[in-house]
Amino acid sequence: MDRRYFLKNSGIALASLGVAMNSPSFLARTLAQTNHTGRRKTLIVIFQRGAMDSLNSVIPFGESAYYQLRPNIAVARPKSDGQPNNPAAIDLDGYFALSPALASFKPIYDAGQLAIVHAVGSHDTTRSHFDAQDYMEAGTPGVKSTTDGWLNRYLQAKPDPKASPFRAVAMGPNLPRTLQGKAPSLAMNNLNDFGIRGAGGGQSAAVVQGGFEAMYEQSVNQALRGTGHETFEAVKLLKRINPSQYQPASDANYPRGKYGDSLKQIAQLIKSDIGLEVAFADIGGWDTHANEGAGQGQLANRLLEFSQGITALHNDLKDRRDDVVILTMTEFGRTAKENGNRGTDHGHASCMFVLGGNVNGGKVLGKWPGLQSSQLYEGRDLAITTDFRDVFAEVAMRHLGATNLNLVFPGYQPKNSNFRGIIRS
Repeated sequence: MDRRYFLKNSGIALASLGVAMNSPSFLARTLAQTNHTGRRKTLIVIFQRGAMDSLNSVIPFGESAYYQLRPNIAVARPKSDGQPNNPAAIDLDGYFALSPALASFKPIYDAGQLAIVHAVGSHDTTRSHFDAQDYMEAGTPGVKSTTDGWLNRYLQAKPDPKASPFRAVAMGPNLPRTLQGKAPSLAMNNLNDFGIRGAGGGQSAAVVQGGFEAMYEQSVNQALRGTGHETFEAVKLLKRINPSQYQPASDANYPRGKYGDSLKQIAQLIKSDIGLEVAFADIGGWDTHANEGAGQGQLANRLLEFSQGITALHNDLKDRRDDVVILTMTEFGRTAKENGNRGTDHGHASCMFVLGGNVNGGKVLGKWPGLQSSQLYEGRDLAITTDFRDVFAEVAMRHLGATNLNLVFPGYQPKNSNFRGIIRS
């Protein structure tokens, strides 16, 4: 049993292992300081992998070109009769509307706690999922040599000597690109998977954990034994919050599956005051080349699960909304014109959703570029009018309190004049 297998399958992985090895008492020190964690500002990042079609998510129904470009997959206008397989969009401001699959977002928008940044993305020209995701998570579009992610650089730029070992957590088997770097971060499959429950037959959790710890000690060399021990100490801290007994708020109806479970467990970590500052989750299935659908169909099904999970998370954290911002992103958008398979191909700009008590919500923010042929990027895509780094930078500065944005976004100088007013000042 080697270390990689152990970490991957135990449900908790210690990231930035080199840092832990150079400072083997890191977790022991932070565990001793857990009384200093408490409530704090938290950012939850949700990556929509596969490139979401923003034009069928936040619909520019006030522009006739939208319906000309999409004769088969355009979402029906608000207040229209629609069709049985294409219910009408939900009007936001007389020009933009939500997909009917995003209906749970409307009350949050009306309450001023959901903002939408449209025509946002990377000015890099790539249409590769892999490259675009890498650039967005690294925060350095067009640069493949970046070794760390922008969220990790934020943690580096704002060191916290009293930070919890759970300051930065990704829900999943591997640490995402955006949290890789020198600052310690954790990747966790499931809060209940490690050191919490026995393996059946009445076996106690302590016995199971002890068995794994013994195997771990036998499988690594002397240099890693301290780190392995302290990882188990972090697990003991996690065990105190008893995740298997967690009850979400009564109106927090998480969708079933990995995505919903990840968001529910992020809410639990926040409400447990365990020191969480940055959380990450993702949801795939957005690459709609064929049979995309309109108000119903393939895209709408993804939007339904996506929005139900975020709405449940927002409701679950109702008493902490002023401390939490939820930020969504996707690597690029889709072509403005539908293709011959009633789908859309890789495009350029998309949109982001931002939720929270201090979000300047009830607005579609950003400069709308238009959908006329002369206004499209390369004659085919929604053009970008907001650099994704300006959205990240505004949230990092005005919500999390980052001051050294040049360190967080090397090679780029975020300017207040480029911020879209996402966070209330």
